[in-house]
Amino acid sequence: MNSPKNAIGIFDSGFGGLTVFKAIAEKLPNYNYIYLGDNARSPYGDHSFATVYQYTLECVEWLFKQGCSLVILACNTASAKALRNIQQLDLPNKYPNHRVLGVIRPTAEIIGEMSSNKSIGVLGTRGTVKSESYLIEINKFFPDVKVYQQSCPMWVPLIENGEHESDGADYFVKEYLDALLQQSGEIDTILLACTHYPLLVPKIEKYLHPGVELVTQGDIVATSLADYLDRHQEIENILSKDGLQAFFTSGDTDAFDAHASVFLGTALASKPMK
Repeated sequence: MNSPKNAIGIFDSGFGGLTVFKAIAEKLPNYNYIYLGDNARSPYGDHSFATVYQYTLECVEWLFKQGCSLVILACNTASAKALRNIQQLDLPNKYPNHRVLGVIRPTAEIIGEMSSNKSIGVLGTRGTVKSESYLIEINKFFPDVKVYQQSCPMWVPLIENGEHESDGADYFVKEYLDALLQQSGEIDTILLACTHYPLLVPKIEKYLHPGVELVTQGDIVATSLADYLDRHQEIENILSKDGLQAFFTSGDTDAFDAHASVFLGTALASKPMK
């Protein structure tokens, strides 16, 4: 089967973006979608800004070639390290009729309203935390909000190795959560700033202090995309609405399918990125 025509492209370095894809497809089921996971080069979290930009741009351009005029970077690391360059350098010069959106801004626009104490914790990869993208973006919209960050380098490997439900995962969940909450007793809202992390929600909630709200991104990004399409009819009008979905990976398709079903909640059959 050929790729769905005039689809919305959704990109992630691996599997995590499937949690965002799932929320988007549930909210906007009529559109065509192409999901691409760059599993051969995952994870992106510890790569340099230049490397993440290069990898992300290559994958975005591949989605453009599949007919996607709109691409969502369903990856916090790619959004933090590559989105600005792609939007400012590549789109105006080479792809003026294409759009690339990320997951950081939609979250930053509303998360300040969720915190009564004006104190927000962010759990993310080393790359996302080091970029300080959430700190910068949240303070654009909510300058009175304090943002505390904690990197969780072991969480993605635990999830991608299928160990996130094991007893051993509890140690690393508690370690990073405690490290964040020790930064301030005022934190009442915690953002999971990696699309992998929703799979750890049951364990995180075991160690969460009473009254602290946990925020995941899927529904936020889906709502933001629906609003974007309403406001940008020039994009909306060229998107096909056949309800078709296709999944591609730069890695092994069998391995992708086995892991992806955990994130998506249903079986799928991916195709190799060529």
